[in-house]
Amino acid sequence: MAEKQHGSHPHRHARGCEHRAIAHEGHVDYLHDGHLHHVEHEHVIECLLKEDAANPAACTPQHACSEHEVKHAHGSGCGHEAVPHAGHTDYWVGANLHHPHGNHCDNHGSVKSA
Repeated sequence: MAEKQHGSHPHRHARGCEHRAIAHEGHVDYLHDGHLHHVEHEHVIECLLKEDAANPAACTPQHACSEHEVKHAHGSGCGHEAVPHAGHTDYWVGANLHHPHGNHCDNHGSVKSA
C-alpha cells in the first residue's frame, strides 16, 4: 500500500464512529466522504482498494443488479457510499462495488464490513 498521509483530520475514526468500517489488507479502514481512511498511530493514511482478483476493474455489461432499479444513476448523493478503487470511484451496493459505465453498472467485486 502506497501511503499518503491525510492532512488535518480532527475526527477520530474508531469502532462505533459514524463511518462505515471495512476489512482491507489485514486492517480496518473507514469510509469518509469518498475516501478510505486507515488510522496509523496518531495520523490518518489515505487508502484505496487495488485492482485484483477479488476486486477487478473490468467491464461487466452482463451484470444484473437486484439491489437498485435499472435506471438508478450512481454518483454524488445517489444514496450509496463512494469507495476509491483502482484509480476511479465505485459505489457500495449491498455487499458489492458498482462502477457506473455508460448505460450499465460494472460489478467490481465485494467488500466486507469490519
